Amino acid sequence: MELDTTATVGAHLQFTGKQQAFVDFVLAQYVEQGVEELDTDKLSPLLKLRYRNAMADALSDLGSAAQIRQVFVGFQRHLYQG
Repeated sequence: MELDTTATVGAHLQFTGKQQAFVDFVLAQYVEQGVEELDTDKLSPLLKLRYRNAMADALSDLGSAAQIRQVFVGFQRHLYQG
C-alpha cells in the first residue's frame, strides 16, 4: 500500500515535530499492518509500542491525552481528502 504524499505533507503542516514523528510511526504501522491500525481503539497500544510503555514520555512529547487523540484522529482526515 502506498500513501498519497500530499496527505502526509498536509498532516505535517499541522503538528509539532514530535507529533509528526508519531504520525509517521502510525502511518508506517498502517502500511505494515493494515487499516485496523487507524481505529481509535489502537491509539493506546500504538503509544505503548512507540514509547515502550512509557506513557509519561508520550504525554511529555505529544501533549495531553486530548491533544494526542486529536493528532491521531486529525491526521487521518488528510488520508481521505481528495
